[in-house]
Amino acid sequence: MSGIFLVYNGGVNDISLVFIELGIAIIGLAILTRLASRLGFSAIPLYLLAGLAFGNGGILPLQFSEEFVHIGAEIGVILLLFMLGLEYTGEELVANLKTGFPAGIIDFVFNFPPGLIAGLLLGWPPLAAFLLGGITYISSSGVIAKILAELGRLNNQETPTIISILVFEDFAMAVYLPLVAVLLIGQGISQALISVLIALIAVGIVLFIAVRYGKKFSSFIAHQADEVILLTTFGLILLIAGLAQRLQVSAAIGAFLIGIALSEPIAERTHNLLAPLRDLFAAIFFLFFGLQIDPASLPPVLLLAVLLGVITALMKILTGWWAARRAKANPLEAMRAGMALIARGEFSIVIAGLGVSAGLEPQLGALSAAYVLLLAIIGPILTRLIEPLMLGRAKEQT
Repeated sequence: MSGIFLVYNGGVNDISLVFIELGIAIIGLAILTRLASRLGFSAIPLYLLAGLAFGNGGILPLQFSEEFVHIGAEIGVILLLFMLGLEYTGEELVANLKTGFPAGIIDFVFNFPPGLIAGLLLGWPPLAAFLLGGITYISSSGVIAKILAELGRLNNQETPTIISILVFEDFAMAVYLPLVAVLLIGQGISQALISVLIALIAVGIVLFIAVRYGKKFSSFIAHQADEVILLTTFGLILLIAGLAQRLQVSAAIGAFLIGIALSEPIAERTHNLLAPLRDLFAAIFFLFFGLQIDPASLPPVLLLAVLLGVITALMKILTGWWAARRAKANPLEAMRAGMALIARGEFSIVIAGLGVSAGLEPQLGALSAAYVLLLAIIGPILTRLIEPLMLGRAKEQT
């Protein structure tokens, strides 16, 4: 026992420094969240900027325990996807996939190719270009859900159209992420197809369980004590995420499927218990991504990020417009749907993080960071402004 104490005591200065630096960073994140709330947009861009400031080459580099922060970041991704899964019941997911399938295909056709083509034109490896395609394709469910709630648009005519597109994108990630994970470790196409097949089977099984046995599964977790629910759910999330990772399916998708399998009322109770953990580790995730990017690498890619942002923002507007008009929405509602889809965030950073960790393409991280920073700020602003702008123009014409 004394030997263990001596070993620990010998490193007490290093441990205290880690605590101090992490404490400063997390307090900084809290301040940034306050600022983002006051300004009325997502805190994600500010978390990324904090990572850039505190990382190597930043204004105030901090010597974090990288392994600790990396594990925290991974937990953040898992909890983000689990909480996203809680937003859907099995029946809702199946219904949204059916009604939103045409819009989902249009969304993919409009928004995946710009990133893929840009990567190929830059001379990147095909896999890096494939990752950039995923980054430009996927909208931020978290940012969009938050802005719709803040603007009181959850019951609007166009909102089901937006949700159906987001559900299709989330489902597409259940195929895309396992495929990328296998390709990044150098496995062949046959192994990649096997992983995708496993992912699809897993999704099908979970949807079947959620629809037929969701209440029984939820009753297994239910308990009078919040502590029991918290420990059971969090442990189950980590267990399933780990098993999914072992099967090359993606830990994040495993967590997403667990979220879908839970039904009311336990889903709402679990959401309330895990939301603070999600917020903490998600902030660490975005901070960690920013820490890996040298700020000096941003200026060379800014013009490309803006160009790619403009093109894909227009593509998202067209996607939302077409899908909402197809659902009998009026022009204002259709435009609101298009603007809402612009924001990029958590999934884009998850995809970019895979490429950065694999050392796939030096510019991938910097371009992704600049691109997400731009659209995570511009998307919510345009979503807020489009209605007063269109109504003001209509008044002028009358």
